[in-house]
This record gives sequence, structure tokens and C-alpha cells, in this order.
Amino acid sequence: MAGKKVLVVDDDVKTVELVQLYLNRDGYKVMTAYDGVDALRLAREGRPNLIVLDLMLPGMDGLEVCRILRGESDVPIIMLTARTTDEDKLTGLGLGADDYVTKPFSPRELAARVRAVLRRLPGERGPAEVKRGELALKFLKREASVAGRPLNLTPVEFKLLGALIKEPGRVFSRAELIEKTLGYDYQGFDRTIDVHILNLRRKLEPDPSRPKYIKTVYGAGYKFSEVQSDT
Repeated sequence: MAGKKVLVVDDDVKTVELVQLYLNRDGYKVMTAYDGVDALRLAREGRPNLIVLDLMLPGMDGLEVCRILRGESDVPIIMLTARTTDEDKLTGLGLGADDYVTKPFSPRELAARVRAVLRRLPGERGPAEVKRGELALKFLKREASVAGRPLNLTPVEFKLLGALIKEPGRVFSRAELIEKTLGYDYQGFDRTIDVHILNLRRKLEPDPSRPKYIKTVYGAGYKFSEVQSDT
């Protein structure tokens, strides 16, 4: 992971310095910002490989920064939040964040989360391309399209779709999908996968309320439909 660029955004200088220290030790090049406007500028100009983004920022809050970036980029985002309710966490994940860390946090744990998210990026060995009906995934290029229409997927969404599409008809439990997309050491909650599935359906399905690609198997998990139909 050495040489990867990480943008750390927090309005607390000491927090930024501590996180920067730990990430520098791991060999990352660290950029820093202390408000939402500067974070957005650096994300666009510096093209980091990952962003650590606090929710409570002056000028523009982290949720708005995340929302704007998701319209422009699939850069992995780890949210920092002092809010502990599931609803607050789901809001960030719903906007396309890849992971979250709750304050107060261990900088060692955050550094481990950064390593885990970057390890999950596509590039592992496997088929270069998979096609199922009108849906196509190119793993090396990390591109997805349906009926020729490009899909702007986040890294987690791409990994999730990739796991499902490789084994159509197989039912994956939430725990299995968490391990495949978020890592075995993920300490979040099962509903995280539900949010990513919801976001994925919004981008993929002609009618997300009646999905034809990604089916819910109640009480068990999710599967990629062997026969893509509207029934």
C-alpha cells in the first residue's frame, strides 16, 4: 500500500495530526483539510486513493462532501462520526461511504480500516470479465454496465455485485457478503449490506422496487437471479 494517497479531513487539528502520523508510518502520502470546501477541492485536484472524512465540518458538512463526490468519483470514503445511532451511520452509507469509524477512535484501528478498504479494491485474480444477460462487469478495469449504460459504482458496490454475479442462483448470507466486500475483520452491523444492496439496486435495476437482478431471499440473504425477468 506504500505510496497510496490518503486525504484526511477533520476540523480538529490534533486529530488530523494523529491520524497523519499513523498513516505516514504505514507508508501513505497524506493530504489534509480542515473544512468541507477545502476537502472537496483537494479531492478533485489531488485524486487521493482514499478519503477519511469527518461528518461535522465547517463550510460544508461531510455528508454534503460525500454526496458531491459520489456524483463525480468512486474514491473510497471512510466516515468519521461522533454520532452513534444506526440511522446516522446508515445516512453516510446511503450516500456512498464505504465504511465508518465512530469517535472517539483508536488511530491504530483507523489505520487498519484504511488498509482493509484499500485491500478490497478490485484487482484480485479472477475472470477479467463476466456477462449475465445485459449486465457486464470488467474486473481489471473496474467497469460495470447494463445494456451498454455505464454504472457509476462505489468500490463496495462493485465488489458486492462481483461476488453475486460470479455465482448466479447462490444465496449469500449477509455475513458472507460482509466478509467478501468489507473484510472478515469488519466490526459494523449487518444492515450495512442492506444499504449497499439498496444503493446498488437504484443504479442497476430498471425498477428497484421489483428487482430482476438481485433478489432478496427472506431470512437467508441475497442472490443474483439466474433468470433476469420482471417476475
